Amino acid sequence: MMILIACWFLRLVEVEGTVIIWSEIMGNRRKPAPPATTLDINCDCKEFLVDYLTAAFPVRQMRTYTDDSGTVRSEPMIDEAGQPVLCREAMAMRDQLLEQLCALPVVGSALDHIIGHFGTEAVAEVTGRSRRIIVDAEGRQRIERRSARTNLAETDSFMRGEKRILIFSDAGGTGRSYHASLDALNQRRRIHYLLEPGWRADAAIQGLGRTHRTHQASPPLFRPVSTDCRGERRFISTIARRLDSLGALTRGQRQTGGQGLFDPRDNLESDFARESLDQWFRLLFQGKLQSVRFDQFQSLTGLNLAGEGGGLTETLPTIQRWLNRILALRIDLQNAIFDEYLGLIEARVEKAREAGTLDLGVETIAADRISILDRTVIRRDPVSGAETEILRIETEERYRPLTLERAHWLLADPEARGLINPRSGKAAICRPTFSLTDEEGRTVRRYELVRPTRTERHRQDLFAETHWTDVDRASFDEAWQAECDAMAAQTRTQIIYLVTGLLLPVWGKLPDDHVQVWRLTSDDGQSLLGRLIPAPLVERIASAFGIAAHVAIDLGARVEHVRTSGEIMPIGSLRLKRALVAGDQRLELLDWKSDALPHLKAAGCFTEIIQHRTRLFVPPSRAVEILGEIAG
Repeated sequence: MMILIACWFLRLVEVEGTVIIWSEIMGNRRKPAPPATTLDINCDCKEFLVDYLTAAFPVRQMRTYTDDSGTVRSEPMIDEAGQPVLCREAMAMRDQLLEQLCALPVVGSALDHIIGHFGTEAVAEVTGRSRRIIVDAEGRQRIERRSARTNLAETDSFMRGEKRILIFSDAGGTGRSYHASLDALNQRRRIHYLLEPGWRADAAIQGLGRTHRTHQASPPLFRPVSTDCRGERRFISTIARRLDSLGALTRGQRQTGGQGLFDPRDNLESDFARESLDQWFRLLFQGKLQSVRFDQFQSLTGLNLAGEGGGLTETLPTIQRWLNRILALRIDLQNAIFDEYLGLIEARVEKAREAGTLDLGVETIAADRISILDRTVIRRDPVSGAETEILRIETEERYRPLTLERAHWLLADPEARGLINPRSGKAAICRPTFSLTDEEGRTVRRYELVRPTRTERHRQDLFAETHWTDVDRASFDEAWQAECDAMAAQTRTQIIYLVTGLLLPVWGKLPDDHVQVWRLTSDDGQSLLGRLIPAPLVERIASAFGIAAHVAIDLGARVEHVRTSGEIMPIGSLRLKRALVAGDQRLELLDWKSDALPHLKAAGCFTEIIQHRTRLFVPPSRAVEILGEIAG
């Protein structure tokens, strides 16, 4: 076909012209290629937005009219020639929007940004790209081709430790391993960042399996990345839910799933999230939320929440539908709504954690020494002969304080402060943490107090009543290092009680709280799986099976049991209970006599008149010391 076209073209021109044309063509084949111009390739998606705005922006002039039924309607206007009439004001708005859009800086992909920042000599890329654009040190672009063997070479460079960073996509997430294998030279701990998770949680889970495998030096840190647009939590939530249930779906073993990989707050499809959403809808209907009004929310999202009787509808939207509608709101409104909603989830999760009902699957008790002191058989199955036992176990663990270097890393946060308690001389780092939303829809701001061996949380409005004060860096470093040096050589010993063996027949007689299942391996190599039972409940459980068991319970165990379970425990002639006062959990003494009040206050208790009744409380930080003096 091309030959016929060439012959037809030759008949139309003179011979000289033909020679010049074809010689020039042949000459171009022999001559060296002209110097290439500098590449200037724009890889963002701006042209799609420009095309969309140009075609879809409403610029037609509309007119209103009244139909035969008296309804006011609108229709596009046309001129005498039948051509559409355009609105100059709308066209000016469209042109201005296009001008602003085209003036925005180029937003490249995360992949290209990372490679451009760290350089190809530090980043290994395992993707399906056959070519990529590289920007050199002088800012010039060049195209680099990638063959089918490039991904293999890049993987080897990462596993040998020649490149510290590896980026892989779905194309590089199948059939390869990037974990800290004991057979590889690069055994550094992997920090797995998940970018742009999208809607497919299974793909993200498949990618996680590339860095978390058996025969590894250390497990990875998995960090899903999102922007400060809270609506993106919707994508991370799906992945968290799928990972938490992965083990139960595939192997029937819950310990093979998330293993605490995700915080329960991250799963926006859990029971906590659904209950919090119902509460959020009620607070919205009652007008107690500060972020948005009831009618405003319905108008912005298109959700019909009003029932026929003027109340809240019984068929409230699902969590998935609510999250999808939230994504369409303005960013500031999204964040305000999510702050209140996540505060409700945080309150429920903390309440469940304190009550011991937070389901975290099977966790492992890790200690430097685990010794089984004695065994008590409480049941023997009449058919199989399998036994159910209560084990008294002693664990010993060294303190592993947070290093001063790590403390400096935390203090790099602009909102973090270094504090010292003048009474104890101890140091701590104070920084904002998750807020709570109370039953009235009010946001309760809190601080997180990071100390060398533990972390505490305090309400911001009550934190001013404590004795923590701001200090300079030198004083903070001295106090922090002194506590680290003092705690590094110390160990803590604890007595725990584990119900193990055949658990299913006795499950109904075990307490409803503290339902978490634990795994441990003793010093003599025994692998045990069972439920931890608070010491104050051991005698009660044993007696339920007709077994006499005596357990010596120290005062600290009793106080901790009251604080976590809410059960009332005897303390000498008095009783100790957990009480909720103004949203704060307190320890309250009962059955005290009025003439003993001065003695109790002198021991360290404090009183508060609530509803014309004097109530007596024990400071939690000194509860064991004060109650020990009172009990005599």
